[in-house]
Amino acid sequence: MSDCHGLGDCEDDRMQRIYEYVDGALSRGDLAEIKAHLDSCQECAEEHNLECLIRSVVKRSCQEAAPQTLKERILEKIGHIRESDTV
Repeated sequence: MSDCHGLGDCEDDRMQRIYEYVDGALSRGDLAEIKAHLDSCQECAEEHNLECLIRSVVKRSCQEAAPQTLKERILEKIGHIRESDTV
């Protein structure tokens, strides 16, 4: 295990505090405490960095637009389904 004395010895508790830290959901005092802990605990710092990376990838992925050709194919298939349902 790591030196996670400030965040508790339970991995779930540690991750919850890291999520709250990344979300900005902690008080100013708690933010300073977690920041200090992340500076001194490599395991938690790695978890924090991984969480930031995951959030960045998800955010970037959600901003990508589908290609126009895909949209056209989907609309065409929907049209065919509607046509077959009315027959």
